[in-house]
Amino acid sequence: MKDQTQKGGDNSTNIQAGGSVTVHQGLTISEARQIALDVFRENYLALAGEAADVARKRAEEITEKFLKKLQEQHADGVTQAKEPDFQHAIFTVQKEFARCGDTKLGDLLVDLLVDRTRHVSRSILQIVLNESLVVAPKLTEDQLAALSLIFLFRYTIQEGALSHDSFYDYLDRYVFPFSGLIHKKDACYQHLEYSGCGAVGVGSRKLIEIFLKNYAGLFSNGFDESQFQAKEISISLTHPIFVRCLNDNKKWQINAINEDDIKKISTEHQIGSGDVPKLLDLRKKSLMNSEQVKKLISNGRPYMENIFDVWNGSNMKRFTLTSVGIAIGHANVKKNLGEFTDLSIWIN
Repeated sequence: MKDQTQKGGDNSTNIQAGGSVTVHQGLTISEARQIALDVFRENYLALAGEAADVARKRAEEITEKFLKKLQEQHADGVTQAKEPDFQHAIFTVQKEFARCGDTKLGDLLVDLLVDRTRHVSRSILQIVLNESLVVAPKLTEDQLAALSLIFLFRYTIQEGALSHDSFYDYLDRYVFPFSGLIHKKDACYQHLEYSGCGAVGVGSRKLIEIFLKNYAGLFSNGFDESQFQAKEISISLTHPIFVRCLNDNKKWQINAINEDDIKKISTEHQIGSGDVPKLLDLRKKSLMNSEQVKKLISNGRPYMENIFDVWNGSNMKRFTLTSVGIAIGHANVKKNLGEFTDLSIWIN
C-alpha cells in the first residue's frame, strides 16, 4: 500500500483516495447547467429521430430559462444543483416541458423551481413546491386561472386599495388577466380536487361577501350627524378616524378599509374600548347591500360581470385550497406580475 501521509498549510484542503476524486466547493452557473443537462440525458426515455431532438432542445431551453431567472432572483440557489432532491426537481421540470413545449407552463414551472431553491432543508415549503412541480403540468389554463382567482380573493387582501381608483388598479393588474379564462363547468373543479389542489366544501362564500369583508371602506353609503350622535361615541366627527363618504360627499364614513383596520387605528389613536364596538356597528349599518356593491364594481370594471357570474354560478364559491393549490395559484399570479409577496406568508 502506498504511503498517503499528507501535510497541509493554513487554509488548505487535503484530499486523498485510492481512485479519482470529484470536489465541489461551490458551483458556477456553467457547472450547474452541465449537471442539469446530464441529469436529463441520463434519465429521459430514449425517443426516436426528430422527437429526441425536440425533447433535447426543449430541455436545454427550459434549463437556460431557469438558470437566467435564478441568477436574477436567487443566485445562491445554484449550489443546490449537486443535491439529489434538487436534481429530481429540475428533471421533473425538464421532462414535463420536453413533453409539451408549452411556454406558459414552462414559465410557471421555472417560477416554482426558483422558489424551491430558497428552501434548502426538508421544510414544508420545499415539500409543497416539489409536489407543485408534479401537479402543475396536469392542469389546464382555465384551471390555473381558477386557482389564481380563488387564491387572490379568498387568501389575500390588497392593503393599498384605499380608494375606488386604487381598487380598480388592483383588479386590472391582478384579476383581469384571468377574467376571460374561467368558466362554470364542474369538471374544472372536480379535476382540481382530484389533483390535490383543493376541495369543494359544503359552505360557500359569495364574492360580494368577500369584498364587503375585506374592502368595506370602499362600499359605504355613509351616515349623517344624527346617526352618529345616536351611537353616543365619545369622540367627535372632527377626529381623523372619520372622513367624508367616498360614495356620498354629504355624509361621513369611518376612515378604515375593513374591521381589522378600524381596530388597529383605534389602538393607535387610543380610542376607548367602549367606542370600538359602536364604530364597528356604525360601519356595518352604513354598508351598501350586495346589489349596490356589484353595480359599483361592474360599472367601474365591466369584465367583473363575468367573474361574478362564474364565481356565484359554479363551485368556485365552495372551493378551498390545499397548500399545493396555494403554491400553484401564487406562482401563476407571480408569473403574470413578475413579483409577488413571498409564499412563506401562506405556508410555514
